[in-house]
Amino acid sequence: MNAGISAVLLAAGASARFGDNKLLYPLGGGTPMAIVAARKLIRAVPDCIAVVRKLDILSELLEDEGFSVLVNPHAEDGMAGSVICGINAAPDANGWIIALADMPFISQHTIRMIADSLNAGAAITAPVYEGRRGHPVGFANTFKSQLLQLKGDQGARDILATYSSKLITINVDDGGVLQDIDRLGDLTDYP
Repeated sequence: MNAGISAVLLAAGASARFGDNKLLYPLGGGTPMAIVAARKLIRAVPDCIAVVRKLDILSELLEDEGFSVLVNPHAEDGMAGSVICGINAAPDANGWIIALADMPFISQHTIRMIADSLNAGAAITAPVYEGRRGHPVGFANTFKSQLLQLKGDQGARDILATYSSKLITINVDDGGVLQDIDRLGDLTDYP
């Protein structure tokens, strides 16, 4: 039984707008985007699960980083299925941090603050940069049933909207919490 916080790295997207598998795109130093994100996540939260589209080089690289890797057999149905796969892999966790593999510029410190907030009793917690809510988002175990009922590609937006009064935000000096890489042009401001 896992009594701590688990992190779920969502890495099963199709990269349709990027034009190629963006998660393998090399960033500064040649490290693939998803691995940059994964390393920060696992350093902040040692119990990490990666949900992928298929077993391939990405899944091997994530396993090499220490992640438990799961294939989402319904990845084409959207992000919700990947969240559900991750939650089901750590059903007894006290909470989960839902992170995106295409957000490699979030600092390890920010991720640790989200985990600390969950450990301190937050029901839902997220970073805020310059007034805008970012990622990753943490959910306490009390939201397990809502997370397991997600559908489509909206992730947990409906949960955040419905339970906004339960959201604890953490102001951060980390613009990476907003930097979602969907197109190659999204990388122009970063090395």
